[in-house]
Amino acid sequence: GYTRPQLGLIRSVFFPNMDSLLPLVRSIIPPLTPRKHKGQDGRIGIIGGCQEYTGAPYFAAISALKVGADLSHVFCTKDAATVIKSYSPELIVHPVLDSADAVQEVDKWLPRLHSLVVGPGLGRDDKLLRTAKDIVEKSKARGIPIVIDADGLWLVAQQPSVIHGYQKAILTPNFMEFSRLYEATHRKPVETSDIGQTALQLSMAMGNLTVVLKGAEDIITNGSSVIVCSHEGSSRRCGGQGDLLSGSLGVMAHWAFSAQGDTAKSVSPAMVAAFGACALTRQCNRQAFHKHGRATTTSDMIQEIGTAFQKLFES
Repeated sequence: GYTRPQLGLIRSVFFPNMDSLLPLVRSIIPPLTPRKHKGQDGRIGIIGGCQEYTGAPYFAAISALKVGADLSHVFCTKDAATVIKSYSPELIVHPVLDSADAVQEVDKWLPRLHSLVVGPGLGRDDKLLRTAKDIVEKSKARGIPIVIDADGLWLVAQQPSVIHGYQKAILTPNFMEFSRLYEATHRKPVETSDIGQTALQLSMAMGNLTVVLKGAEDIITNGSSVIVCSHEGSSRRCGGQGDLLSGSLGVMAHWAFSAQGDTAKSVSPAMVAAFGACALTRQCNRQAFHKHGRATTTSDMIQEIGTAFQKLFES
């Protein structure tokens, strides 16, 4: 993979350190006030959840709520809906993704949604992927921020044009998903000697989308600059952590693109949101690991969102 000296070079060449970025994240967070009405701080939609995968959309949707969204919608297949509902009464679950008129059913809700997370638990069924593609097209037409993760990235690797050049899109690949995307856009294997530069090249090839390459240190780039999030996490790598990241990023993307004022102008809204979500996920991991050690699961990390958020962004 990559070494710390290489990442240190990227950090100094491309972007300032973490201490200069945390204030930018703080500047996009809407203040809590009794004068707001339900929905103002975020109505987030998750596109995903099928018979085999019900945990991922739940993790993404509940993380969005705990970060501070007011409402979380999950658009999943019929056989996943009851299972996801049983995990939590907090979520609004729509069992429409495998229906004949799935795209129209989701499209009815798009005017009410502030951002979309596409992919958690989606699976690779051709029909579901086609539906997801059409939903992405409808969302782009409305200018909705779109986070693409997991099987949503499989779709993008098959058809990069689905999201190419859409400036409110954020891709969140792990290394395997990143390699697939790189090979799809460059027609050659991924170059690992300078992974920051390689991430930059992928972003450029995708029309300067924001790419978050998850790893030992998270590399965030929009094709013109690179941020490295090396906030301390833990050595525990249980399934579901990426869903916590994508769900929290869905909320932060809405906040960042909606933020008034010039505070975040020096860095793109998508980059600020991505850095915030990466730092938060790592802080949750660190706190949960401190309590549970080897037995840490994503459910334990989700319990830490409130205190981790406070420590990073409100202390």
